[in-house]
Amino acid sequence: MKKIISFLLIFAFGLSSCEKDDICDPDTPTTPRLVITFYDINNSTVRKRVTNLMVIGKDQKEAIVFNKTATDDTRFLTSGDSIAIPLRTDADTTTYKFTINSGNPNASLINSDEITFVHSRQNSYVSRACGFKTIFNLSAFQRADPAGDSVWMQDIFIINPNIEYENETHVKVFF
Repeated sequence: MKKIISFLLIFAFGLSSCEKDDICDPDTPTTPRLVITFYDINNSTVRKRVTNLMVIGKDQKEAIVFNKTATDDTRFLTSGDSIAIPLRTDADTTTYKFTINSGNPNASLINSDEITFVHSRQNSYVSRACGFKTIFNLSAFQRADPAGDSVWMQDIFIINPNIEYENETHVKVFF
């Protein structure tokens, strides 16, 4: 009888020392990206598709990859009416250059604007497997025209300054 009880105690103790797998579920919300939706300047309720938009961070060598299946420079281009871009988790500003009609053989159609997003950061614990995520609060932006080709983003509005999820528009751009 003592052997059976001893075996059960050792077996129960052995099971209690097992750890859960530390694997972060891909569906777990992590650090959200800034969602920008583009609208028609002439009709503020109609979404408008950008053509061959390339977005590159300041002092970065490569642009953001929008098309992961492409093997050439088209992987950096998007032609949708909405994009999601990451904000810096190590600084309170993030600067991007947005180039519309990138790669167009007619150079006069290519236009670049630079926007610096000013934001605060708050780290939030997700789980042992996933670690922390950063939640942002967008407070302002500064627009520049580095190429001197006039701004193509005519109006920019912060719609939702709390960047906690990617299922909503944070910034509206009218062009």
